Amino acid sequence: MAMANNHGGVADAIIKVRDLRRRFGRQQVLDGVDLECPRGQITTIVGPSGCGKTVLLKHLNLLLRPDSGTIMIDGADVTALGGHALNEVREKFGMLFQAGALFDSMSVFANVAFPLVELTRLSKAEIAERVAEVLAAVGLQGMEEKYPSEMSGGMQKRAALARALIRRPKILMLDEPTTGLDPTRTHQIHELVRSTQRQYDLTAVMVSHDVPAVFEFSDRIGFMHQGRMALNGTVEEVLAAKDENFELFLAGRASGIDEPMAAAAR
Repeated sequence: MAMANNHGGVADAIIKVRDLRRRFGRQQVLDGVDLECPRGQITTIVGPSGCGKTVLLKHLNLLLRPDSGTIMIDGADVTALGGHALNEVREKFGMLFQAGALFDSMSVFANVAFPLVELTRLSKAEIAERVAEVLAAVGLQGMEEKYPSEMSGGMQKRAALARALIRRPKILMLDEPTTGLDPTRTHQIHELVRSTQRQYDLTAVMVSHDVPAVFEFSDRIGFMHQGRMALNGTVEEVLAAKDENFELFLAGRASGIDEPMAAAAR
């Protein structure tokens, strides 16, 4: 079965990772990761706790630098960039952090507008128009004056997603966007990610523990195991792969076993 990690490539990959390595002290967290994310699709990265998923995401959005390997973003090797050139690439990203990272002391409007106020020269009217647009996209019309403490967890996630979209990124990064939500709200956030991805023609890269729910709306799956991308392909390709570690991971998730325990059951 041909998958993206055979270096044959996938059509129009906006993100290409080759042999990415990163060590923290004695621990080799990324141990030769290969990954390709096609433009305009949702790629979801899954795997046991501690396998390197979030560390990989932080390399993709340029918060961390690798020890070796390359990360091509829209044709540019970002591992070789610095200063203004690196900031230009960063402008292509929107990021939804696991905890949402909303400012408690600021209203929804101020939270969502914050990147525009700090990083652009748009007028107040232009900012207000942009905020209204993204709040409508995430279903938060009329919530501009609410504070995070007055909102449910699901609504906070929506506000955080609106802020990630406010600068009209080309690539949306999501780190465990449904953490702490019940199954109903988890499903709603998944549907919202898909609808906004289509509305804004985004390339989305998401780290998620919601297996197998994420398979329903993702285009591609990357399965990480022990610091490497063991599988990377369409949902159908990955589910059809005969990979013992992936099967153990799925079995552990289905039974509610803690992920490291599932891996240790080999």
